[in-house]
Amino acid sequence: MNAALIWCPFGDMESAEAVAGQLLEERLIACANILPAVRSLYRWNGERGEGNEIAVLFKTRADLLDAAVARLEALHPYDAPAISGWRCNAAGVATAEWLEADCGPSL
Repeated sequence: MNAALIWCPFGDMESAEAVAGQLLEERLIACANILPAVRSLYRWNGERGEGNEIAVLFKTRADLLDAAVARLEALHPYDAPAISGWRCNAAGVATAEWLEADCGPSL
């Protein structure tokens, strides 16, 4: 299977849209689903925190996953963004064909 997903929160809609737009432009992803209201409860530097974030689920090909994660990390405004990516075990035929057609060439 040649599909992959990346999950990443952002501090505001503008940065989420800007990074998603850049990854689309560079053809490292085929889609970004932006979820506008995520409440985050977390531990950071030994302290508990909470806040409102914008979550993004990026859709890409498995062979582009590492490059997309690295580029996302470089573009993200957080000092230490929480980026999780994984290769999918299954995807619909239409999804696989779409990712093949709309993501860039293999790296």
